[in-house]
Amino acid sequence: MDPMSLVTPAIGLMFWTCIIFILLVLVLKKFAWKPILSAVDQRNESISNSLLAAEKARDEIASLTANNEQIIAQAKMDRDALLKEARDMKNEIISHAKDTASKEADKIITSAKEQISNEKMKALTELKNQVAAISIEMAEKVLGSELSNVDAQKDLVSQALKEKI
Repeated sequence: MDPMSLVTPAIGLMFWTCIIFILLVLVLKKFAWKPILSAVDQRNESISNSLLAAEKARDEIASLTANNEQIIAQAKMDRDALLKEARDMKNEIISHAKDTASKEADKIITSAKEQISNEKMKALTELKNQVAAISIEMAEKVLGSELSNVDAQKDLVSQALKEKI
């Protein structure tokens, strides 16, 4: 056999190869072409649906992000309002406590002043009573010594009458 004969095709071989190829194409067209195309179409549809779902998910994420930012901003505003309200309540409570303490201090001071005044009056009254008692005691002693003498008694009575008249 000639090596060239292997390289050059024979007409019969080419004929049968074409026939087999055409039969293969017809068999593939009848049995395999539709399932392959349908699988490719399903794959294309699946990819298209996945892309749409991804786009929708991206839009939802963007919407959720915007909503989250709004919720966070609202929460910050609510927190600030609560803190302001708490500060106002604290200041009001402190002011009320100061006013109450001031009123109580004024009451205590007024009560102490009244008590001091009462004690002073009591001490003055007691002092006056003691002075009066001492004066009476001294007068009794003086009069007792002066009245023991009859002439001194007459002079004292006449002098007292002169002062009254």
